[in-house]
Amino acid sequence: MLEKMKFETPNLTNENKAKIAALFPGVVTDGKVNFDLLRSMLGEDVYGDEVYEFTWVGKRAAIAEAGRPIRKTLRPYREESKDWDTTENLYIEGDNLDVLKLLQESYLGKVKLVYIDPPYNTGNDFVYRDDFSKNREEYDIEAGVYDEEGARLFKNTESNGRFHSDWCSMIYPRLVLARNLLSHDGVMIISISDAEFNNLKTMCDEVFGASNYCGDILWNSTKSVTNTALISVSHTYNLIYFKNINYFVENRDEFRLPDDGSGFENPDNDPRGAWKADPFQVGGWRPNQQYIITNPNTGVEYRPNPGCSWKNDFNNFQKLMEDNRIVFGKTGEGGPQRKRFIWEAQERGKVAKTWWDDVETTTNGTQLLKKIFDGVSLFDNPKPVGLIKKFLQLTTNSESIILDFFSGSATTAHAIMQLNSEDSGKRKFIMVQLPEQTDENSEANKIGFKNICEIGKERIRRAGDKIKNEAGLTVQGLDIGFRVLKLDDTNMNDVYYAAGDYTQDMISMLQSNIKEDRTDMDLLFGCLLDWGLPLSLPHTHDKIEGFTVHTYNEGDLIACFEERISENVVREIAKRQPLRVVFRDSSFTSSPEKINVVEIFKLLAPNTTVRVI
Repeated sequence: MLEKMKFETPNLTNENKAKIAALFPGVVTDGKVNFDLLRSMLGEDVYGDEVYEFTWVGKRAAIAEAGRPIRKTLRPYREESKDWDTTENLYIEGDNLDVLKLLQESYLGKVKLVYIDPPYNTGNDFVYRDDFSKNREEYDIEAGVYDEEGARLFKNTESNGRFHSDWCSMIYPRLVLARNLLSHDGVMIISISDAEFNNLKTMCDEVFGASNYCGDILWNSTKSVTNTALISVSHTYNLIYFKNINYFVENRDEFRLPDDGSGFENPDNDPRGAWKADPFQVGGWRPNQQYIITNPNTGVEYRPNPGCSWKNDFNNFQKLMEDNRIVFGKTGEGGPQRKRFIWEAQERGKVAKTWWDDVETTTNGTQLLKKIFDGVSLFDNPKPVGLIKKFLQLTTNSESIILDFFSGSATTAHAIMQLNSEDSGKRKFIMVQLPEQTDENSEANKIGFKNICEIGKERIRRAGDKIKNEAGLTVQGLDIGFRVLKLDDTNMNDVYYAAGDYTQDMISMLQSNIKEDRTDMDLLFGCLLDWGLPLSLPHTHDKIEGFTVHTYNEGDLIACFEERISENVVREIAKRQPLRVVFRDSSFTSSPEKINVVEIFKLLAPNTTVRVI
């Protein structure tokens, strides 16, 4: 018989149990892990000693939430999109926890960079609150947090006894799900303030592994001075974690920032161009790199410092001298140095440092956004394009996928388009943002932006057009579009998930298993998620005997959601040899017809997977 689509996100908890069972079959019984037995098999003391651990009220529930499956979908909105047919970018509206769960199969291990700028938990900002399926009594201290409709946003004020716990519970499952999406050479960068830096660092050590911690970039985020305490805080933390640090150790030369050429000059008019003098001495004692160098201008002799060596052996040093590569200080009276030409530096790039005070500030971010929106102030202190662009230069390549699931004003999308225009890259973005309502008295609301997503989408439209117009003919293929998708409840009625309790005749008499307001495109994108296909590939549709047939990415998936389709339609689809095919269950009136479909594909397209909804 034809297999049915699931339309439910993976149960990551069960998948993790299965991985444990595969390694240690005896420790999982009836779906439960015997942790004492597992510890014994790992050679640990069952009774154990006290160990260092980081916890908070609600941590267990937050961990469980990351693996809990949901029945939701992403619905396409072509009319709100830009360049739908050609773009490879996505703008997704909805709670990012659910969206991350929905993306688990389609983008598992495919994202090169995840950058987020989450709520900073200042005591005023909104934070996401998730239902961790605990009894209300267990959350007495949170009384009044939810409104009557169970709103998932609330102001996490410092008077709340769970001030830090709520924030930790919000971010933890999102970190777990984000890590799953990272490629083997993936990087996660998180901007954060002092309030939750320590907690975030400890959580990331747990989720990514402390050994995968790269470092913390201190960004000089503001030039203004505040007199609120003994010092004026002018920096923002940016934590960097690897998916796999070994990859970066082995390929560290690939991850450098472009050299802007500062400090290069050409005082001797060297025909090879501007240069900068580098030290000719390195640490470590090497016997074949111990020799005397005489300054030809002064006759002074130089030896390496104790425990050090010259960069090259004597023969190579002589070749460098003949090639005018060795200089003796700016005045010619110092020790030996080696010329590094600007073209060499630009080809190699430079190693990033942890203190960044040479990029734009939040003031620049605010000014740029106001300029884009004709002088209207819509966001407080958005991140500047220059900062995000520098993150992109350090961590991504020209084909990378970048995810930002606290998209805000969409600075990340702006930076990606800007960098692509400068280096002819084809980086792709996935922006995720909760459609949080703008304040009724805000400038944004007054000019028609009812939620943050409307601002973000319009910024991408305006910024993309501006970048493309300014770059001219050199970037006519630049992707400045995006497909809009919105989080919604599943396309399927409850009867679909309870089908095992009914006969087919009973179901057909009750109601359709598909909700009445759902279109072919809704169903198609639901199938893409369920089958784990990317959401930005080309899509076409045509007619076969009057029935609409959808083709995704030239045959990765072919779908026909029409009622009562003919055998000729099935045969024509099979002849196209797609990898996957999906029909509506009601396309066939009887079990013999369904069996016939299976037989047709066995004959004409034996490698095609066929399912129904």
